[in-house]
Amino acid sequence: MDDLRILIAGAGIAGLAVKHALAERGMDADLVERERAPRTGGTGLFLPANAVRALTELGLGVELAARAEPVRRQEIRDRTGRLLAGFELGAVWGEVGDSVAIRRDDLHDILYRAVGPARVRFGAAVRDAQPTGAVTFEDGSRETYDVVVGADGVNSAVRRRDSPRFLGQICWRFLAPCPAVPAGTWTAMLGDRGRTVLTLPVGGGAVYCFAAIDSAVPRPPAGDWRDLFAGFSAPVPDLLQHGGDALFAPLSEIRGADWVDGRMVLIGDAAHAMSPSMAQGAALALEDALVLAEILAADRRGYAVASMLSRYRKRRAGRVRFVLAQNHRRDRARNLPGPMRNALFRRFGLRLVRANHAGLVTRP
Repeated sequence: MDDLRILIAGAGIAGLAVKHALAERGMDADLVERERAPRTGGTGLFLPANAVRALTELGLGVELAARAEPVRRQEIRDRTGRLLAGFELGAVWGEVGDSVAIRRDDLHDILYRAVGPARVRFGAAVRDAQPTGAVTFEDGSRETYDVVVGADGVNSAVRRRDSPRFLGQICWRFLAPCPAVPAGTWTAMLGDRGRTVLTLPVGGGAVYCFAAIDSAVPRPPAGDWRDLFAGFSAPVPDLLQHGGDALFAPLSEIRGADWVDGRMVLIGDAAHAMSPSMAQGAALALEDALVLAEILAADRRGYAVASMLSRYRKRRAGRVRFVLAQNHRRDRARNLPGPMRNALFRRFGLRLVRANHAGLVTRP
């Protein structure tokens, strides 16, 4: 077999990462993006240690360290600010390494610079993709590829099955100035009805804020959403003053593991969108990219495409199932009645978080 002809649909974290990972292994791929310019305007990201490990294996560790903030401690508090559990992240991740916080725009910029923006075909949306590798673009043009990688997010045009399922939770994300938030500390404050406010310093005096609440419908409520978080103690009231332009999103999940269909393979949110409870969305996307590139590069001349993609699915399925299960466990714990939830985290907080991450310590 000659070198594979590969299409990557979507120039988000997953698409850029797999493009770069393939290039590092001497393989080219067409990368197309429906937007007409690089994505901007995001908020922040928590990158757990397995995400940092993946970026380091992509050769981007130095760039990441220069633009990210170390996160060495996690704290879980109730809405009044009372500490329920606090621990150093080294006790969770051990030798895997540090976790970091970063502005989403900065992570995209690191990946764009690695790939080279000129290597991305902007304004080229995929209208339809077939298991044969035949792809139709929005402008009506058609191409055929040996491998089509769907890295185009939760509303993927490549995915043909396993529609996203609303998780009964909605959220708002924004950046705010707040030097009072402790540097290097991930903090979650828990209220009733699934109300959660997470704060994470991302450098330069800015804090990434994530606010979520249970909801029967995937739409924002009437009125000012910030009123839903009245009663949370400092620093939440001050932070919410800066949330007028927060990004709203309903939270969805794709449970299936049917990521391969003929010559098509899904990665990142297109394959396994999930609750942000474990902060594994970007981490799993980066791992997907590394594993897929590794398999395609190693086997490109010795295996049929179907065999390569089947190996990828088998290698990733158990890890993704583990994260989905841990997300559900964490969400159930967060939604316990207040006194029971608080007692659980006070007594078993570190033990629970260690168990949540135990399956991610080894390399994917």
